[in-house]
Amino acid sequence: MSNIPPPREPAAHDAEAPAADARAHVGEPAAAPFRDGGRASAPGTPPSDPASGANGAGHDAATPAPESTPRTPLDTASAVGRLAATVERLRREIQAAHAAADGRALIELAKGILIERLRCGPTEAARQLATLAEQSGVTRMELAADIVDRTAADRLTEAACDFVTETATPPPGAPRDAGPVSVRLRTAESGACAAGDTQAVAQSLLEHALAPLGATAVAVWAVAPDSSLTLAGSAGFTDHEAARWRHVPPGVVTIARQALADLAWTWTPALSQAQIPSIGQHHLTGARSATPAGTGGRVHGILEICWPHPLPEQPARVRRQIEALAELCAHTLEAHPAPGDTDTAHAATVDLVEIANCLHDPALVLAPWLDQDGQLVDFRVQHLNGRFLDPAGRPANLINGALLLEAYPLAATAGGLYDIVERVYATGESYRAESLTLTALVDQVRLDAIADVAVSRHANAILLVWRIERESARLARLLQHAQRLGRIGGFEEDLTTGVITWNDSLFALHGLPPTAPPVALTDLPEHAHPDDAAALTRFLRTLVDRRRHATVSFRMERSDGVTRRIRIVAEPVLGTDEQLLAIRGAYQDVSAQHWTEVALAATRDRLAHSEQESGERNRLARQLQHAIMPPTHAPPNVDGLHVAVRYRPAESDTAVGGDWYDTLVLPSERILLCVGDVAGHGIDAATSMIVLRNALRGLAITGAGPAQLLTWLNTVTHHLTNDVTATAICALYDPSTRIMRWARAGHLPPMCIRDDTAHYLPLLAGPLLGAFAEATYVEGEIRFELDDALLLFTDGLIERRDHSLETSLDQLLTTACAPAPTLDDRLDRILTHSRADTDDDTCVVGIQIT
Repeated sequence: MSNIPPPREPAAHDAEAPAADARAHVGEPAAAPFRDGGRASAPGTPPSDPASGANGAGHDAATPAPESTPRTPLDTASAVGRLAATVERLRREIQAAHAAADGRALIELAKGILIERLRCGPTEAARQLATLAEQSGVTRMELAADIVDRTAADRLTEAACDFVTETATPPPGAPRDAGPVSVRLRTAESGACAAGDTQAVAQSLLEHALAPLGATAVAVWAVAPDSSLTLAGSAGFTDHEAARWRHVPPGVVTIARQALADLAWTWTPALSQAQIPSIGQHHLTGARSATPAGTGGRVHGILEICWPHPLPEQPARVRRQIEALAELCAHTLEAHPAPGDTDTAHAATVDLVEIANCLHDPALVLAPWLDQDGQLVDFRVQHLNGRFLDPAGRPANLINGALLLEAYPLAATAGGLYDIVERVYATGESYRAESLTLTALVDQVRLDAIADVAVSRHANAILLVWRIERESARLARLLQHAQRLGRIGGFEEDLTTGVITWNDSLFALHGLPPTAPPVALTDLPEHAHPDDAAALTRFLRTLVDRRRHATVSFRMERSDGVTRRIRIVAEPVLGTDEQLLAIRGAYQDVSAQHWTEVALAATRDRLAHSEQESGERNRLARQLQHAIMPPTHAPPNVDGLHVAVRYRPAESDTAVGGDWYDTLVLPSERILLCVGDVAGHGIDAATSMIVLRNALRGLAITGAGPAQLLTWLNTVTHHLTNDVTATAICALYDPSTRIMRWARAGHLPPMCIRDDTAHYLPLLAGPLLGAFAEATYVEGEIRFELDDALLLFTDGLIERRDHSLETSLDQLLTTACAPAPTLDDRLDRILTHSRADTDDDTCVVGIQIT
């Protein structure tokens, strides 16, 4: 099919292209080919009537107009060519059928008007319409549009008449013809009314009303309650582009967003120069218009229209046509909401939320809460405004989103707040009352507040507003909360009358019912622990005799057998003549604080004891470590081999580790070199290190090779220690041949330095010591030359918390390559420039062939 050209638009469009391009002003209609519902007529042929056929009468079914331009050349001899021609023909017929259907809808609307006005039947109305069209010399569609315009007198009619008034100057006495514009607008309206969704409306608008204006694409945006934009319908864009622009979040500036912000028509001469994103921005870079689509003062969406080329701002007549089409879109968006907009509850309450936020009193927005059977069972608190104050002092986040009866269970009492809200929701009658009691229950404590309340219904939501007017009641409630949280009870004893006043909290502290008589201060020793009687006596003497502020802490033994730790703070009330009139103060239950202090003191004692024991263990581990491996240990003296050792213990006693080394001349005159590291720190790591070091010394006397020695040492580690694991390198150097055999058990590889260049020996296979009951180790061999050096080290030399192990090993290679006069100087330089920061033990064993 490579030789088949792509399908072309109908020939009538090609015929009109030069004329359309010649018009620089989109306000001018695209001439006669678009008059008949968007279909083209052949040159020299009268426009066809989609409802009556070519003769303009007798039939309501439309007949496609004949094509005036030859079809695209196809290879008719080929079966594939015939198939392509058939598909092209069917496509044109479908387009014509859609246009004819929209035209029939307009004609049917005009027939309905005639039926109502002439009081006749459908057949008579069709005959009258055909007769009037023939007598007037116009098509039935033009006549139908004129009948609808004269009857409706809406914005579509105004737009069509304004266009004719401003563009046409007919001779005196000649009738003014608004047919072409009116037909286009009314056909678009008919298509929109018959459409099942906003997508079909967009396609109808583009085909019938906007394409004659030169537009090539249209987008209908739906405005969500949160000001986001949803693409409800589009035409002229690819499916991929429409999917990309399905949703525009709030705050994203687009062409449509500007129209929504300004609530007015906006015109962009060239999208490519405006630098504002919008749908189709990569392909349609010409002019753009965006018009708010609203009805009844409420904007439902935005109508955005795209032109392929830059254009100047259009005259008012074009703007009025587009505004009329935008109003048509608004009605469609009301009937067909945007896809995915299913949050009905939120949409119903969004306006009420804005109202609540503007109020200066606490306000709640409530939504009905239904059970599975659709019965009202409660109201959900959907929103709280910024001035919300809970009568019980609870934060707003505990109330927002809760059910009304969960937040205020006492509102369910007969005639209470819930009954009021339920009645307002059922009848729609607003309610207002003064001095209504609002009751909250916090920690089983009833808190009452007197407030003015107003309840009203808005759509499917309830607005509840209250105002707590009594400041004294608010302050008293705050005091109640402070006393409840601090477990404080206030009292006053009038010494002149003997009257004792307690608040409710103090009765609860004493474990007495509110009807019980209060306990006088002088009777407190009878309710206190006997050991605290002396402290209470001093407290009373200070208040009564010295008439000074006093405080006391004692153990109160309540009548229910509970003992509480109580603190009393009191002051005397004196008259003008320094006479003692009363004593007032407060009780506070400090039992929890007291027992916390007791537990804290005990914890401090245990912690101090543990620190002392830990320090002793760490000092013992350090002494043991130094006894076995002193930092200044003298290496063996062997001809042809210089051995140097550096051991740097951890600075902290708590970080004493299990790093160890050994250099030993065996009876066979071979040199044993080993370095190891036991996992962990402290006395256990130090003792395990001693076990492994001594075991390896004893095993080396057998004359076995390094691999066999590590195999035996693994058996010792696994069976003769308590869950100890370790790494190690074992090497045997023969001075007579300068050959070193070595093996490793999970340890870092040795470093060989030759001619001021350094490299690591291969990583021979070998697991950790103690990890497995049986393990096999691989043995390696290296022959040294004069002045060669070898370094064995533990991980404490290179480990850093912020670097990988590979990076640290590379840094060690760089440091070790630096020239040094002697082996000792080289080891000192390595330790000095070590970047390790883990505060771990460090062992370095070096040999140099001399």
